[in-house]
This record gives sequence, C-alpha cells and structure tokens, in this order.
Amino acid sequence: MAATRSIYVCSQCGYESAKWYGKCPDCGQWNSMTEELRQPTPKAKGGATASRSLGVYGSNAPVKVSEIGLTSELRYSTGLGELDRVLGGGIVKGSLVLLGGDPGIGKSTILLQICQHLCDSLKVLYVSGEESARQLKLRAQRLGVTADGLLILTETDVQAVSEHIKDQKPDLVIIDSIQTMCLDGLSSSPGSVTQVRECTNYIMHVAKQLEIPVFIVGHVNKDGAIAGPKVLEHIVDAVLYFEGDKHLSYRILRAVKNRYGSTNEIGVFEMTDTGLAEVENPSLALLSGRPKNVSGTCVACVMEGSRPILSEIQGLAAPTGFGNPRRSCVGFDFNRMNLLLAVLEKRAGYYFSSVDAYLNVVGGLRLDEPAADLPAALALVSSQRDFVIDEGTVAFGEIGLAGEVRSVSNCADRVKEAQRLGFARCILPYHNFKKLPAGEWGIELVAVRSVRQAVEAVKGE
Repeated sequence: MAATRSIYVCSQCGYESAKWYGKCPDCGQWNSMTEELRQPTPKAKGGATASRSLGVYGSNAPVKVSEIGLTSELRYSTGLGELDRVLGGGIVKGSLVLLGGDPGIGKSTILLQICQHLCDSLKVLYVSGEESARQLKLRAQRLGVTADGLLILTETDVQAVSEHIKDQKPDLVIIDSIQTMCLDGLSSSPGSVTQVRECTNYIMHVAKQLEIPVFIVGHVNKDGAIAGPKVLEHIVDAVLYFEGDKHLSYRILRAVKNRYGSTNEIGVFEMTDTGLAEVENPSLALLSGRPKNVSGTCVACVMEGSRPILSEIQGLAAPTGFGNPRRSCVGFDFNRMNLLLAVLEKRAGYYFSSVDAYLNVVGGLRLDEPAADLPAALALVSSQRDFVIDEGTVAFGEIGLAGEVRSVSNCADRVKEAQRLGFARCILPYHNFKKLPAGEWGIELVAVRSVRQAVEAVKGE
C-alpha cells in the first residue's frame, strides 16, 4: 500500500502545495494554509474507484435527447412565494441548492419552515450534524412544524446518510450543515477544504442518480464567502445567500447562481418570534418610519430582477474635525460614493472637500444598480445645503462623469410602482421620459438632463 503524504491546502480557495506558505500564492490570504494527509484513492475490483464501487455513480448509458421524457411536475412549491421567486418557480427535482449566510441569519429556520408545507404531500429527510433530535423538535414546535412526513436524522457520515436516502427514498433532503459532514476515507478533519469538497461531490451524485432535490446549508468565513473552496459553488446547481444584519428584522435572500432560473430576483423576509415571514410588498416595508421635514433623505427606485423596489437613501454632510474628511457608506458602493462626490464638486459646484460625508440605505438593502446614483447625490446635496426634499418625490437615474443624468432600464415599471405607492412626483432622466408611452401616468414626471437640474427641481427653483 502506498504511503500517505502531507500536503498544505488553502482554507479559502483550495490551493494545494507540497510546502507551507505564510501567504497563499493563489488568493493572497495570510495564514490560510493547513496541513492535510493525502492518501491514494483506493481502487476496487476491475480498477474502479471506491466511490464507484460504493454505488455512488449509476451505470448510465448515453441516451438521445429526443428520447428523454419529461413529467408534468418538474418543480415543488415551497409554500413561500419569496423563496419560490428566487429559485425560479420552485424546487427542481434532482437539483442541489447551497444556502449560505452569516450565523443566526435564518438559514436553518427557513428550511425547517418549508417542511410544514412540503410534508403535506411529500416526504422530507432533515439531516442534522449540529443539533440533536430533541433540539430540532423544540425548534420545530416554536416554528409550528408538526407534519408527520418530516423525518429527522442526526448523522455526520456522508456514506451513512446516502444509505438512508436510498432506503427511505424521500422527496427532499436537507443537509445542515455541510461543514459537519465527513468521509471516512479522508484523513482530514470535518470542515476542512477536502472534506467539504468531497462530501458535496458525494451528495451531488446521490441526488442526480435518484433525482432527489437536496438543500445544503453552508457556513461562511469572515469575508462572507462560503467556507471552503470556490469549486464548491461550481458543483451545486444554485447558490443562495442570506443578506442583512442579524440584529435587524429584514432579511434579503439573493441567488448568485441558478441553473434553473434568474439570478436577478430577490426575496424579502422579516424575522419574527415564529420564524421568517414573507414581505410581499418590500417597498412599503422599507419606507415605513420615514422622517418628515428632514434634510438629507431621498427615495430611490431600483430594479431587483423583474420587480421594482423603492428604498430610502439617507445622506449626511457634517463639518469635519480632522485634517482629512471622512467618507462612509452602508448599503452603497464606497467607490461609487466617492465618484459622485467628485462629480458634484466638479460639475455642479457643491463642495464636499471640507465636510464628512455619510450615506446609508435604510432597511439593510444593498443598492448596486447605477439607477441609485441620482437619489444618492440628491440626498447628499440636501444635507449639505440643508433643504428638505418633498416626501412625495422619488428619483432614479445614472450619473456620468460629465454630470449628465443617463437613462436606465425598465423606466415604465419604476414609474408605475411609484404611482401605486402614492408618490406625487418622479425625477427621471430626460431620455427615459422621451421614450415613455403617451398618456396619463397619475404622477408628475420631471425630466432632467444633469444633476444640477435635478437639484433645482427638488429645491423648487
């Protein structure tokens, strides 16, 4: 039998090396190289690998695409409309979904909640490597999950889990979490890069062979990425991330990869005493509690997938007490904020070089769309000049380096959403205004060509 050898694997990106490095040559992380013992893959009779001899791979033969049949029921509804939206319409049979997020943000909660709806007609196997069966029972009682079709398994051996899956043949499997699973053939400890990668690969073949959808809970590292190599995200069919501060009530569920749907959709939830509740009207929820007659606040309309969402952007400009003014933002790109401040100084004549500038998106939402440029700039100028933007005004548009307000997509949907929520005036790019269909919109449309025109419009000059 060949002797084992020691290798060093980066816990962040999975880079392998024969010697130790203080800094990973691939991703540049410091102190991320961990030592592991690598053994040759055992061979079964006939030269097959151990995974094939265990029956992970099926004895498949090439099939013509025209001969592959499709059943009428390809997706399972989770009972949560926001989750179905992010998944692209429901859970696809045989899919492997990775759910990540910060500790305590609601990953296990939402998976246990959907069991109540799914178990009315399906059989669900919940595999937990972190909690005992009694602990899961207590959490299920708190969330109101009492379905008889829910099976609980406390196991960390992936091979044993796969045998239970083959015996029970459930309609859905939940693995909580992948960092607690291990393969006996590997000498590394559970949660290491090799264990996480190989366990996910093992579960993937079981799911594809039996056409059973599997949800996998993945922990995140200090940088917010899924703990383990990036290849873990390439193995699965969909990657969902929970965003938002765990100390706040709202949670944003976003798909960063989805082979069966769009990656632009988001789901909005609110954490309550009885679990996660859907927020069917995110705009109304994010705008609740807005201050009145206060400078430095403006409402933005951004597109999240096919749905327009209105969110409040707050800006604050205060005299600096240091030599260099401070810049800080929450929910907005920091470099984009610096670009807007430079444009406001150079093109519009509003100077921020001697003041501290702060930008905040209320509700935990992160605005990455260029259409949020105009409301962010208006909020900053409103705070610096201390004038109030009317609470019935909404704005959207991209700002260029020349100070021009450029057009954005889905203008009609944004205007309709603002009108539906009772806003009286909309500041929008001139080129979008020209392309809008003629007719009554029920809202005053103010077309602007530059950021200076937009400021004059909200000031009433």
